[in-house]
Amino acid sequence: MDSSLPILSLSAAAVASAAAVFPKLQARLALSRAKHRSLTGHSKMSKMVARLVPHYEFDINDFFASDGAPSDVALQRQDAFFRLACLYEERYAKGRQMTAEAATHISDLQFTETYRVPFQYSRLVRENLGTSAFMQSSAGVTVTDVDGNIFYDLTGSYGVNIFGNDFYKECITEAEKRARALGPVLGPYHPVITDNVRRLCEISGLDEVSFHMSGTEAVMQAVRLARYHTKRSHLVRFAGAYHGWWGDVQPGVGNPVSPHETYTLADMSERTLHVLRTRKDIACVLVNPLQALHPNANAPGDSALVDSSRKGAFDRAAYTEWLKKLREVCTERGIVLIFDEVFVGFRLAAGGAQEYFGVRADMVTYGKSLAGGLPVGVVCGAKNLMRRFRDDRPADVCFARGTFNSHPYVMTAMDEFLSRLASPNFNAVYQGLEETWNGRAKVLNERLAAQDLPVRVSNISSIWMVQYTEPSRYNWMLQYYLRAEGLALSWVGTGRLIFSLNYTDADFNEVADRFVTAAEKMKREGWWWRDASLTNKDIKRRILKEMLRKRFGR
Repeated sequence: MDSSLPILSLSAAAVASAAAVFPKLQARLALSRAKHRSLTGHSKMSKMVARLVPHYEFDINDFFASDGAPSDVALQRQDAFFRLACLYEERYAKGRQMTAEAATHISDLQFTETYRVPFQYSRLVRENLGTSAFMQSSAGVTVTDVDGNIFYDLTGSYGVNIFGNDFYKECITEAEKRARALGPVLGPYHPVITDNVRRLCEISGLDEVSFHMSGTEAVMQAVRLARYHTKRSHLVRFAGAYHGWWGDVQPGVGNPVSPHETYTLADMSERTLHVLRTRKDIACVLVNPLQALHPNANAPGDSALVDSSRKGAFDRAAYTEWLKKLREVCTERGIVLIFDEVFVGFRLAAGGAQEYFGVRADMVTYGKSLAGGLPVGVVCGAKNLMRRFRDDRPADVCFARGTFNSHPYVMTAMDEFLSRLASPNFNAVYQGLEETWNGRAKVLNERLAAQDLPVRVSNISSIWMVQYTEPSRYNWMLQYYLRAEGLALSWVGTGRLIFSLNYTDADFNEVADRFVTAAEKMKREGWWWRDASLTNKDIKRRILKEMLRKRFGR
């Protein structure tokens, strides 16, 4: 009888241990299920895979037939490639030379020049289709390079240029006049800052403002304040979303250290909402509204354009419904909802994404578009979240400061921007904005379809992404044909085309003509040849075999 007591005690202990562990296992399982199934949703796995990818490059024979094209098609591509190379060498001679010289000392250029195309093709492309990183001037919707070539500007200054270069030049010119008397005096505020704060509070619908030196810093401070006030540790970001390059919001490839207080969850997922409802360690949720164009996918760039699986489709109603559910859960659980509008800024509406989607955030961050193009970051937030100290604990503070915060020239440029934005005449630019840009995308897609070209565009207002309808390993070549037709692209190529809102119908029609011409030439010169049985899956299998041969020396 007595001998059974230890057994019973052990059994009771086991049950108690299981009861204690089971909820933790359930929570962990729910967290795992809320991650997106792609590598984008699994930061540790993505870093592991990145470390396993071996470097290899195609020689001149394999370069043009990496998709199994017959010899006549490969020769056709080779002839076209070197004709294009001759054109680039002649047309961009000065800019290419300046870029090559600058790249020996500018690490940014070394990176962007290397990662314009998939790495297997990079060396031959750099040697023959090198681009110019230098522009001389801008006017209207065009930019002129140091060789005198005029391009239609589709770079959008990485999202900063919303209303056109001339608009921002005016803001900066007038700002310099107003700030000249005080000059670069740092620490004290220029008087204009009071108007800026008032307008920002009106636009954001929030109580207080803090100024920073970049959009990345603004997001850092918003997250820090959320953690400080909620006394919780973790932030939630959505798979593929970009929030600057600081560690906590870039937990995968590109960050040498793995953050331990970041959850990367699936966008537009009920499982994500379940995690938010049940966990007690989540301080804030970050939303980049641009993800509505390609939920759960990284910012598209041609360096990763290995096949034709890149897709985008913006459903305003569906994303609005998702944000409303997110808002409801965050309110219920005391989680800080942060809208990161550093990129989209005031592009979608005068009141930003909050107005556009009809959803209010607890904190909003803005970037350079707000300051007439000059570097700045801004956090707008509810009063209870913006306070950086506790009255009852004087040593308990949430510190943030920067040497150039509230720079007089930046503040006067911001006032110029906000004054224009508040003007009823200027505000009319938003009337019918979505219909205009959706209509333009439709027109271009119809033209591409009519010419039987395997290219389409998807868009969220004036931010566009190019996608491809037939499997191919050479879609990244389109960016070089587009540049040859006088369209200026950022280093990510066709992954993101950003129009300023001062594009007229005539301007856009010219861009559309050049886009179609570039695609026609690319098709005619054999880059979109394919065997009828070729699929995107086949292409990925071929690449995997290439990597295995390289790794195992076969």
